[in-house]
Amino acid sequence: MSARRAGKRRWRWCAVPGAFIVLLAASVAGAQNRLAAPKPAAPDVAVALVLAVDTSGSVSMGRFELQKEGYAAAFRNRQVLNAIRSLATRSIAVTMMQWTGPFLHVVVADWALIKDETSADAFAAAVEAAPRRLFGGGTSISGAIDFSRLLLAQSPFRPLRRIIDVSGDGSNNSGRDVAAARDEAVRDGIAINGLPILAVEPGLDIYYRDHVIGGPGAFMIPAKDYDSFADAVLRKLINEIAAAAPARDAARL
Repeated sequence: MSARRAGKRRWRWCAVPGAFIVLLAASVAGAQNRLAAPKPAAPDVAVALVLAVDTSGSVSMGRFELQKEGYAAAFRNRQVLNAIRSLATRSIAVTMMQWTGPFLHVVVADWALIKDETSADAFAAAVEAAPRRLFGGGTSISGAIDFSRLLLAQSPFRPLRRIIDVSGDGSNNSGRDVAAARDEAVRDGIAINGLPILAVEPGLDIYYRDHVIGGPGAFMIPAKDYDSFADAVLRKLINEIAAAAPARDAARL
């Protein structure tokens, strides 16, 4: 064997281990950097809130519009924005869905970060522009809770608290037991608040108290009828946001 060919063979033998060592060192350094990288010190938002709006057969188009107007007005209200600004994160995340039967749910306003007047007004405009997508199929509060849990799991935000806010004018008459759905959500650390509208079932607030609301800091604010819905929504949002502020405590019913 010539000296030249032997030299080439020695070069090849040395080159491979050298490259391997370089790659291994880079891999170890990368792993160390990932382990040493600081984790975020705080969640993105104080609250992730799902607004679950009843669009079952008992909700006429006039009543549906009153609900939309109430939510839009609440997010444009200065008291809501001031409550958000009082939070450690100075922000909340919100989405809105319509619900009727056990498997009839539609997201009508995607997850949005609310942190200032511009973002609050943009969400209010999205609520106003959202058409009614469902018109009947029963009243499944349990289905609304189950779907809302999925929305919270898919949220792009990391909240301190997760809340499902159910508004409606009837008791659960379709799908699985509503208390079972509530209890599963509560075990996941989710709070369920209620806004029962008493126009159809005068005792619906008692039903919501016993079967629907639950979890950390849960409360409800009933609306006597659809005309008073906007006032109830405003009070509810302020209470929900205030409950997330360490220095404040929301009134509970």
